[in-house]
Amino acid sequence: MSTSPAIRRYEELLFYAACLCNCWSVVLCVCVCVEVGGCRAGGGGSGRGGGGGGGGMRLSGGRWTWKLSRAMRLVLRRCRTWRRGYNQGSGGAAGELWSYAKLLLRSLYYNSLTNSDTALDCVFEPVYWIVDNVTRWFGVAFVSLVVLLTSSVVVIVYLCVLPIILSTYPAPWVVWHLLCGHWLLVMVVFHYYKATTTHPGRPPKDKSDVPVVSICKKCIIPKPARTHHCSICNTCILKMDHHCPWLNNCVGHLNHRYFFSFCLYMMLACVYCSISSRHMFQEAYNAIEELFKPSPPPFTFRETTSHKAIVFLWVLTSSVAVALGALTLWHGILISRGETSVERHINRKEIRRLKELGKVFRNPYHHGPLTNWKIMFSVEKPSHWVTRVLLPSSHPPMGDGITWDCTYTRKDPMAI
Repeated sequence: MSTSPAIRRYEELLFYAACLCNCWSVVLCVCVCVEVGGCRAGGGGSGRGGGGGGGGMRLSGGRWTWKLSRAMRLVLRRCRTWRRGYNQGSGGAAGELWSYAKLLLRSLYYNSLTNSDTALDCVFEPVYWIVDNVTRWFGVAFVSLVVLLTSSVVVIVYLCVLPIILSTYPAPWVVWHLLCGHWLLVMVVFHYYKATTTHPGRPPKDKSDVPVVSICKKCIIPKPARTHHCSICNTCILKMDHHCPWLNNCVGHLNHRYFFSFCLYMMLACVYCSISSRHMFQEAYNAIEELFKPSPPPFTFRETTSHKAIVFLWVLTSSVAVALGALTLWHGILISRGETSVERHINRKEIRRLKELGKVFRNPYHHGPLTNWKIMFSVEKPSHWVTRVLLPSSHPPMGDGITWDCTYTRKDPMAI
């Protein structure tokens, strides 16, 4: 039986739409059901002459798009047969094939680990794909925005704030502002540059003696402990914390310290700017209000611009200090507990699961708050708190990110 090109094209579009809807497995199951139905009704098919044989020859020799279109036509034809049989009261064959189709679907999708979270992940997979790709492209815009806003704050401080400090403040305060301001600026720029340019670390692919806990279903490589797959970077990350769009980079084993130090020093710099310029902000705000009175003061264009720039500086630094302060506090709590952002969600599920069993969860990577902070900053002796924390340092982190010193025994419950 020949098919017109228009109908064939329409059926190809239907197939492409099904693919876009993430229905590969469903189409596969339906095709298998059709084949099973054809095998069971083989006598009826052979009684129709050579049409069935000719169709089979064309199905095996045509293009792959025509093959799948042919399979979909068979599905539609079978559905019409089922509907006629059901209307005539003979729905036994249709019910049997439907039960077989459900069995196939369950064999493909169901296992002992299936739950509501897995079902929601499957449903929202297209949404996750869109978010991952949008975040990947927006990362460049976010990094540019951070550089632009930071540069604007530095320019305003040098052109508007620093001249007032040098001309009106006492000498000790001038020295303090010069030293503290430039120290914070150097720390912010250094750690942001290192956080954006340092690769977070990926597990080795050519080593067979690496201790692993699972296999990544996307990279198809062994995953060591604390390693997770980043769908935005499309690779596995050692000790992955999260993907930061403001860095356009993942936060992992090799750049976790740079990320936290950047958040900490950026927050301190914003607090320093907002506190140091609070009196200038009040004067600039009052001066701007005077401009809206019937007889405004004769401010020059430079003075008006300086007032607006100081107001912008104070509002921006105060807002960033509040938002970034909350983020820094949250990551500080995670570091004190020996967790990452990903492990926090995993450990919460394990805590609830073990609580129902009457057990207590113990984080195997928690060595105490002080030791966790030493591991975070790679502090091995007291002088390192100055040379590696208070000053710019590009020293590597402790360990290789593959093997970890755990504080559990084999009898303790543990989540990986």
